[in-house]
Amino acid sequence: MTTVYDIPADILIKNVAQKLKDENFVQAPDWGSQVKTGVHKELSPMDQDWWYTRCASIVRRIYIDGPTGVSRLRSFYGGKMRKGSASPHHARGSGSVIRAALQQLESAGFVKSVKKGRVITPKGQSLLDNIAYEAKSGLLEQYPGIDKY
Repeated sequence: MTTVYDIPADILIKNVAQKLKDENFVQAPDWGSQVKTGVHKELSPMDQDWWYTRCASIVRRIYIDGPTGVSRLRSFYGGKMRKGSASPHHARGSGSVIRAALQQLESAGFVKSVKKGRVITPKGQSLLDNIAYEAKSGLLEQYPGIDKY
């Protein structure tokens, strides 16, 4: 059976984001066009569908890492804070963006809240595994070694 681990992350995230957008599982918030994804960024995202991509990435990250909270996701989506001539340091990503995405994914039934963060639900696992299976069939000619999975 094909799982999330068998497919390259960029292809899986792109397909999951398209599914989330087409099926209206999540909606981009009104403030989504004006917000940065972290203090380490200078501009807001250029991609119009960045919200769906971030939600798909969060679902995949929760699937892989198991109970995961907002703090760990902020660290994962952070980056290098450039400070001019001072040495750069790591800055965490936007907690508001992650919280809003998690709340939408919870209301859609893909993740649920537990004591140590959020975990994937059977509905969310099924969605990701089905998309991984569909993506694998299209990748066989591009990546010949993927057929052993």
